Amino acid sequence: MTDTRILVTGGAGFIGSHYVRTLLGPDGPGDVTVTVLDKLTYAGNPANLDDVRSNPRFSFVPGDICDRELVARVVAGHDQIVHFAAESHVDRSIQGAAEFITTNVLGTQTLLDAALRRPGGPVPFLHVSTDEVYGSIDEGSWPETDPLRPNSPYAASKASSDLVALSYHRTHGLDVRVTRCSNNYGHHHFPEKVIPLFITNLLDGHKVPLYGEGLNVRDWLHIDDHVQGLELVRTGGRPGEVYNIGGGTELSNKELTELLLELSGSTWQSVEHVADRLGHDLRYSVDCTKIREELGYRPRKDFTQGLRETFDWYRDNRAWWEPLKNRAAL
Repeated sequence: MTDTRILVTGGAGFIGSHYVRTLLGPDGPGDVTVTVLDKLTYAGNPANLDDVRSNPRFSFVPGDICDRELVARVVAGHDQIVHFAAESHVDRSIQGAAEFITTNVLGTQTLLDAALRRPGGPVPFLHVSTDEVYGSIDEGSWPETDPLRPNSPYAASKASSDLVALSYHRTHGLDVRVTRCSNNYGHHHFPEKVIPLFITNLLDGHKVPLYGEGLNVRDWLHIDDHVQGLELVRTGGRPGEVYNIGGGTELSNKELTELLLELSGSTWQSVEHVADRLGHDLRYSVDCTKIREELGYRPRKDFTQGLRETFDWYRDNRAWWEPLKNRAAL
């Protein structure tokens, strides 16, 4: 039996690289080869793939998902596509949305076209999206059937890419599956995101910037559980369907900050309240009934343990994150 050849876009980023490391690790399926296609923008770090670089079932192609000729050539040699590549930081999208629209919408459409027109026949396409496409919810949780009401340019670009992807299933019959995850956390997370930013600032004795009063609520999902959910959808999900993937731990940003202060031995004197983000969604919460009942998904990582492990990883891996912070002047 030949291996399934999987193309992973954005595989040098935070979630994509963990997906690749997991697939090619000792607990992976064992019947796959993986090619990473990544432009290596500021959040794409080649060091994230060091653990698999010598694996004979791994290969890397530098390139832009908007490059139609390159994408068509790479897709031709694969059996499945798992699409992570995206501009993903909300604050950056507020400062300038053009790159988000180009990469997240046009790049996704370029990949879908290549998947559809691949010599030898179309290939399945797993599109990795975000709960931010739903907007904000005061109470309860979003099922996959809720309308999309994105508020930030980033979320709007991801909602657009979701709809384009699903249109390829409805119009052309392409096997497209969409996942929408809650906020991810874990090791190898680029240090502009809230958890790694706060941890690394606290490790350096600096203040942490808390938006407004810290009342915004997020559901936290460990990358191990996200990858578990993605594999369930890749191997057993239904074409044309959307699956929410959540972690089951809702915390306000203030509550999260308090936990990180405790881990670092810091006090609230290390917190600096800053002006709230424009269009800041108050609360996200996804209903995971569908993936639980159809595919048996259950988050396994205890949040307290996962956050401690994440803190310890950043404490022990300064060589990974210090150059990133220095380069970006975070």
